Amino acid sequence: MHALKGIDIAIKAGEFVAIMGRSGSGKSTLLHQLSLLDTPSEGEIIVDNQNILKLTEKQKTLFRLTHFGYVFQTYALLPEFTALETVSIPLMMAGVSSGEYTRKAKEILELVGLGHRLHHRPSELSGGEQQRVAIARALIHKPRIVFADEPCANLDIGASNVIMQLFSKLNKELGQTILIVTHEPDDAKYVDRIITLDDGLLKKGDGVQLRVSDEK
Repeated sequence: MHALKGIDIAIKAGEFVAIMGRSGSGKSTLLHQLSLLDTPSEGEIIVDNQNILKLTEKQKTLFRLTHFGYVFQTYALLPEFTALETVSIPLMMAGVSSGEYTRKAKEILELVGLGHRLHHRPSELSGGEQQRVAIARALIHKPRIVFADEPCANLDIGASNVIMQLFSKLNKELGQTILIVTHEPDDAKYVDRIITLDDGLLKKGDGVQLRVSDEK
């Protein structure tokens, strides 16, 4: 039994796209495969004219670190790290100097409205603030694509709207390409395009493809 059946999509640079569908339709499975967190049984995932499924595991790790940003519904924040330290992690792993990654982390936290919360730990932040820290962490290295898997699932309506408005702002002001999984119909008003899955099916085709081009 296949979780996904012949998905073939193309996403342009600078698009804000939502994957929607009922529970169990394959939304998160598709996102995880496109973002190299899982591997499809067949097909291609093409970014910048490169089939990234052909990379070695070490190359995939580096590609994820340098090209992709991730936002999860559980925030995935380490409890002992401050917001500033958390956001700095991707650049620390990339070998950037401490002065440079600290400066950039402060800038991106200011951008998401947390310049006054730099030295607060997760336990000292609201759910919405924790998710904004996670978004800042995903953006710190200027990724090609930000993947967000149900980022508002654990938030109330007010905080959810703040997060979706923030994604929309980042998309419009920075030209950030964003692919988000959501089950909330109201989120449709924030995105450029909706991809709807039904029982793992989008349309006829072979394999799973993500083609990202610079064409606006």
